[in-house]
Amino acid sequence: MALELLHEATEARKRLYTVRRERRTVGLVPTMGALHAGHRKLIEEARSECDWVVVSIFVNPLQFGPQEDFDRYPGKLSVDLRVCEELGVDAVFAPGVDEMYPFSHRTSVEVKELTDHLCGRFRPGHFKGVTTVVLKLLHIWTPDRAYFGEKDAQQTAVIKQMVQDLNLPVLIQEVATVREPDGLAVSSRNEFLDPEHRKAAGSLFQALQEAARQVKEGIREAGLVRQAGLDILEREPLIQVEYFELVDPERMRPANDLRSAVRACSAVHVGNVRLIDNLLIQPA
Repeated sequence: MALELLHEATEARKRLYTVRRERRTVGLVPTMGALHAGHRKLIEEARSECDWVVVSIFVNPLQFGPQEDFDRYPGKLSVDLRVCEELGVDAVFAPGVDEMYPFSHRTSVEVKELTDHLCGRFRPGHFKGVTTVVLKLLHIWTPDRAYFGEKDAQQTAVIKQMVQDLNLPVLIQEVATVREPDGLAVSSRNEFLDPEHRKAAGSLFQALQEAARQVKEGIREAGLVRQAGLDILEREPLIQVEYFELVDPERMRPANDLRSAVRACSAVHVGNVRLIDNLLIQPA
């Protein structure tokens, strides 16, 4: 069947009624468009596990701060539709802002504690915007599975907590980060990097790898491991470090005990582009 393009929640529910009558499992891939290799991986996972796949494309204004790049967020719907068609997506849900947040909209959802550190500390209100839009999408589509990238590990942890706390009948699937040859995590924002900044951005993954190497070699002092990662980032003059932390993979709190799994997480600014990445570390 041809790819369907839907813009309204009422259209989505009508289409979903038919899908459910046919007893097909539904997979949802929430995106903000500008689809890249990371999104392709999410869609491919959904396609392999679900009978019917919908990709949402919506640049969510609630998760952008006043000084962030909402107005210049990349993306072109016609290009994204071609990608979805190529990958066998059944439907694309591309609502407008007025559809998702009508004038009367006064409700939001917030997960506490998991949002106190890392990106939550530097982007107040960001995760409230994320959980609000994701909850709306989950209610509109009631998928069996929803797919999120490991690159946004804190976001995925927050969404999993929301799903658990609100008893939502959906399985959240975390899909491994897709990387460029030098290790840089694929991101829509990478296209804003000029060649010099793009080269410098490779230091982010190098720093995460160094933290992993230290832990696997037996270093158990979080401060020493953290500093080893910071040393690599601080040697690159084009990088401004926002944070570099070792955290508990589920609670997203700073980890002091490195005898069990930890996640090294970092956010940096390369020029005027903010990049995030993380690496799950299993001690030897």
